[in-house]
Amino acid sequence: QVQVVESGGGLVQAGGSLRLSCAVSGYTFNNYAVGWFRQAPGEEREFVATINWSGENTYYADDVKGRFTISRDNAKNTVHLDMNSLKSEDAAVYYCGTTIQTGNYFYTEDWEYEHWGQGTQVTVSS
Repeated sequence: QVQVVESGGGLVQAGGSLRLSCAVSGYTFNNYAVGWFRQAPGEEREFVATINWSGENTYYADDVKGRFTISRDNAKNTVHLDMNSLKSEDAAVYYCGTTIQTGNYFYTEDWEYEHWGQGTQVTVSS
């Protein structure tokens, strides 16, 4: 079955950088999109970034655009989220989700994703 495992979270100072990784296994082909979402305490899970199956197309939430970069290495079945210029409001549990890519479309809603990891905590100190 499909498994999704996030890693790379931790404590970072405001203005610093962090790289999150999402290791995916269980798919026969790489025809799946990957999305990063985050959830802060007391808040709903929100969309951060998504990447299509080939890695050629990406889409970001407005508040991370220009600071975060999503990329994927299909040879290693891994997706990365490089986070720069981190702010206190970026602190959250970050989740990676996967879904079969059925068209030229960006998946930005969490209900569109079929498989999720357990999440990785990102803490930003001011």
